[in-house]
Amino acid sequence: MHSNYIMILLVSVSWAPDGASHLYKNHHLDKKTSSFILILNEKVSSVSPAQPKSKVHIVYLGKRQHHDPELITNIHHEMLTTVLGSKEASVDSMIYSYRHGFSGFAAKLTEAQAQAVSELPGVVQVMSSRLHKLKTTRSWDYLGLSSSHSSTNLLYETNNGDGIIIGLLDTGIWPESEVFSDKGLGPIPSRWKGGCSSGQSFNATKHCNRKLIGARYFFKGLEAEIGEPLNTTEYLEYLSPRDALGHGTHTSSIAGGSPVVNASYYGLGFGTVRGGAPGARLAMYKVCWNLEGGFCSDADILKAFDKAIHDGVDVLSVSLGSDDIPFTEIIKPDSILIGSFHAVAQGISVVCAAGNGGPSAQTVENTAPWILTVAASSIDRSFPTPITLGNNRTVMGQAMLIGNLTGFASLVYPDDPHLQSPSSCLYMSPNDTSVAGKVALCFTSGTFETQFAASFVKEARGLGVIIAENSGNTQASCISDFPCIKVSYETGSQILYYISSTRHPHVRLSPSKTHVGKPVPTNVAYFSSRGPSFPSPAVLKPDIAGPGAQILGAVLPSDLKKNTEFAFHSGTSMATPHIAGIVALLKSLHPHWSPAAIKSAIVTTGWTTDPSGEPIFAEGDPTKLADPFDFGGGIVNPNRAADPGLVYDMGTADYIHYLCTLGYNNSAIFQFTEQSIRCPTREHSILDLNLPSITIPSLQNSTSLTRNVTNVGAVNSTYKASIISPAGITITVKPDTLIFNSTIKTVTFSVTVSSIHQVNTEYSFGSLTWVDGVHAVKSPISVRTMIEESYANDS
Repeated sequence: MHSNYIMILLVSVSWAPDGASHLYKNHHLDKKTSSFILILNEKVSSVSPAQPKSKVHIVYLGKRQHHDPELITNIHHEMLTTVLGSKEASVDSMIYSYRHGFSGFAAKLTEAQAQAVSELPGVVQVMSSRLHKLKTTRSWDYLGLSSSHSSTNLLYETNNGDGIIIGLLDTGIWPESEVFSDKGLGPIPSRWKGGCSSGQSFNATKHCNRKLIGARYFFKGLEAEIGEPLNTTEYLEYLSPRDALGHGTHTSSIAGGSPVVNASYYGLGFGTVRGGAPGARLAMYKVCWNLEGGFCSDADILKAFDKAIHDGVDVLSVSLGSDDIPFTEIIKPDSILIGSFHAVAQGISVVCAAGNGGPSAQTVENTAPWILTVAASSIDRSFPTPITLGNNRTVMGQAMLIGNLTGFASLVYPDDPHLQSPSSCLYMSPNDTSVAGKVALCFTSGTFETQFAASFVKEARGLGVIIAENSGNTQASCISDFPCIKVSYETGSQILYYISSTRHPHVRLSPSKTHVGKPVPTNVAYFSSRGPSFPSPAVLKPDIAGPGAQILGAVLPSDLKKNTEFAFHSGTSMATPHIAGIVALLKSLHPHWSPAAIKSAIVTTGWTTDPSGEPIFAEGDPTKLADPFDFGGGIVNPNRAADPGLVYDMGTADYIHYLCTLGYNNSAIFQFTEQSIRCPTREHSILDLNLPSITIPSLQNSTSLTRNVTNVGAVNSTYKASIISPAGITITVKPDTLIFNSTIKTVTFSVTVSSIHQVNTEYSFGSLTWVDGVHAVKSPISVRTMIEESYANDS
């Protein structure tokens, strides 16, 4: 009974702007979701112990053994029939047959049936299906990808990514948006084997074009999870590729949207909206549905991967993750790990969100080494908003305030003991009268408290709220459709002093403006999930950071209940399609590069200071200089990634080291990959994985590891090592000079790392950079000294 309840809890997920996933854990704001959880729990509770509950299970069989899809499906039914007893029962139980990119099926099984299936020959693993969560005008110019026809501009060199196909696993798409116009595009690439599926309010012939060349939807897994047909009326959904949430439309416009001039959110962020690869084609695989905010079933996600591999996409953008899964479950493979492995094996780059669980450590998701995992950063744009106090002093905050309150309004501090009904902003009830018709000043310690406080003031009929947030979060991250302005703690204290020294404090909130450039800093966003990776701490995650805070993109026409086609969203969901668009451009420029080579080019060329040379900070409590666990190789630098000089390349055989660390035995790995490679026995063998980074989570004495680099620059090149050692760590590289010519294209080198510490330490950071006078191939280094403890007997 307990395990069934935990599974239901995992499905209670919602996409939230600004990465505010934790909002939905608060009972005050989560009446609908809580009710939904209780309904599902009652269904589980009502099952008699004598009637075992069937749940969705994924039966994974590894790499497909046949090229005939129908034959593969028949084999799946035969396997299921041996356990269930009849072909009819097999047909009734099976939800999907995975038969293109890999072999397996999803079926409704009891725990006993799942155990019996797991013992059949050829079965690699049987796992319960979990549910996953959903994780512009300025950002591309900020990254150096302007629309100017410069010969050094990656956008120009690749003809905007024309011919590349970007697939997205998301909530669907709003095809009428101008960003999905196919004006100026040529024929659909002949290698495309996908298609469009008609459904509710979506006509494949009418809505797909030379830009949106694919649109499919998958819902059978979700229906099996909730135990009833998807009620599109109740959940305001479309049983089709059409987007009901706006998330997929927004991410699609960021990755490969066509240019739309004079776009803005009511004048804010005015400019041209376009995708990173505006000439690329888009294929939407709708796997997430509008059940109280956005649910995505493992079974549906895996089917989408299977179809995308078959259809012929070049890049997959996956803004999904597994929030709120206990540590004991994190190391178990899921649909994204399995689906992405087979996609990468077919040469498809898979870009995934790092998650919105920051700023805490060990919150990063999608940690497999073949995935390009993306953190979220801000850009050099802000929205200053004047706050004029009753003493005619004006201070500045951050908001997206459209219009202004009429004249001055009363200003209150709800914690003021002189109020007749004192109450904290974080515990204010809808019946509280202390802020009704007034502007409230609230102090919070982070983004989630900020959104709580703003919501509570709104529910209590306040006119607006000024939030003094002590988190270092420089971005406006209040709730939408309500006057909400963020200020620093210092500014909040100044406003509080005014309130306490005035008998009748008043304030006027003025409309926000758009400011681009200095002095706006680049930060890793407060909500962005941080490393180190829990499943494999020796694999650096996240890999790279991209713009993910206050990104303007296409939304549904009814978004925010206003007549607007563009809006700002934040989250690693927005950073992911930024990187996917850049990957599309790199694939166009270097069609023969592997996904690992492209990932290496991006990681080793990232900005570790912002484009203007200023340091990059990671928002948190306290805010600090960003390190590799915040942003991997740094902020993505597309133009440098186009010519990295050297790459750390990998293939399927290299990833087997990682599979060994997850507990796969040699037999399972053979079924997974069809390669007879024995798992290495050396304890630290994962350190030799040819990653473009070095992470040693437990350094005791001295450790050596190897890497090899492939020259993708000038044929005759010489690189010298430049080392910045972490504090208390000694690093030597042999050889320290790499020479390439027409016959030597790949060189292996060793790195020896030792510690002078005599005690256990936290992580410290450095870098290894190969320099040839033109290129700087920089690998981040993270090392933690962990000396085995021994205790003498007390006597």
